[in-house]
Amino acid sequence: MATTQRTLSIHDTVGSGPPDPVRAATAAWFLAVGAGVAESVLGVISADSMPWQALVAQIALRTVVYGGLFVVIDRYFRHGRNWSRHLLGVGLGIVGMATLLVGPIGWFLDDGDFGALDLTPAFVAFAVIRGVHVMVVITGVVLMYQPEANRWFRTR
Repeated sequence: MATTQRTLSIHDTVGSGPPDPVRAATAAWFLAVGAGVAESVLGVISADSMPWQALVAQIALRTVVYGGLFVVIDRYFRHGRNWSRHLLGVGLGIVGMATLLVGPIGWFLDDGDFGALDLTPAFVAFAVIRGVHVMVVITGVVLMYQPEANRWFRTR
């Protein structure tokens, strides 16, 4: 009697981890949160004219937001909770991206004089981190809606 043999992939086993696009999206979201924290730290370091009460309020708000995002990514997104995918897509992919781009777009539309930029180390570091931040948010959104990710989130 002949037997048929089926090869199982890692994603066919019960309790296996998420598919590669979801793993990569998880890393992108963690990197986005890290970039947000780094931008906040640079903002605090360069906030010489902000009253201390406003500075403390900003730090508290950002701590709650970034901490909450970390929990959503770690506890829910990477474990396949579909609501967390949509929360990250809207919250970071749309609202967060708008907050990242409104300043640079406003500056560009006002005068966009690249020659007037003060290329201090702090400015360059902030610009590089902001660029990374934007790219990983786009990457996270694209990856978490790939067909393999869609199938995985639907089955969770």
